[in-house]
Amino acid sequence: MMDDYVSESDSDYTSYWRDWFISSRGNEYFCEIDEDYLTDRFNLTGLNTEAQYYQYALDLVTDVFDLECDDEMREAIEKSARHLYGLVHARYIVTTRGLTKMLDKYKKAEFGKMPSRHLYCARCEDIYNPKSSRHAAIDGAYFGTSFHNILFQVYPALIPTKSVVRYIPRVYGFKVHASAALIRWQSVKRDDMRRRLRKLEIDTGFRDEMEEEEDDEEEDVEFEGIDGRMAVVEGL
Repeated sequence: MMDDYVSESDSDYTSYWRDWFISSRGNEYFCEIDEDYLTDRFNLTGLNTEAQYYQYALDLVTDVFDLECDDEMREAIEKSARHLYGLVHARYIVTTRGLTKMLDKYKKAEFGKMPSRHLYCARCEDIYNPKSSRHAAIDGAYFGTSFHNILFQVYPALIPTKSVVRYIPRVYGFKVHASAALIRWQSVKRDDMRRRLRKLEIDTGFRDEMEEEEDDEEEDVEFEGIDGRMAVVEGL
């Protein structure tokens, strides 16, 4: 749940709760859920047990909340409304309309660009920490585990091209020892991918592999055998 978000007073609200929520700092990754989606009970199936004060929270999200309550109760309902919105958001963004909205955010690079490992990077297919610490409080459940895969299945033309050049860590120009844990892990994964691609008779396209094959060809040294036939000794 979004426990770390600071509640705003009534005076900070815009005309609609969803507008206020989307424009709040830390919520930039969310898209606005259409009202007709929020008011369709089928889309909310099972969520009544996931959010405290469910009906009040839903009323707040859909701008029909009119309960007179004290500040403590109001804060609890606001907190529940944020959580409920996040759970509905995970369902909404895998719909046609939701994918379109998230695609627009993706094109504008609103999710940031890969610095190194919690948000998903489509190019290296890994996750990374968001640049802003305020985004670290967002629960991954509000986006689900299938969104990124569905997005690129629907829009395959937007799948980033994979780099054929493998990054080689260096310190002052010298390669980091190959026994480093990360390098070993990468090598295992890379070799596993190569084996699977070769089994399917698919060209791996890895530049370093092509260079290795060229080096192997250059290093093949031919020696004439005693019996007059040519013997090939590789790797000398």
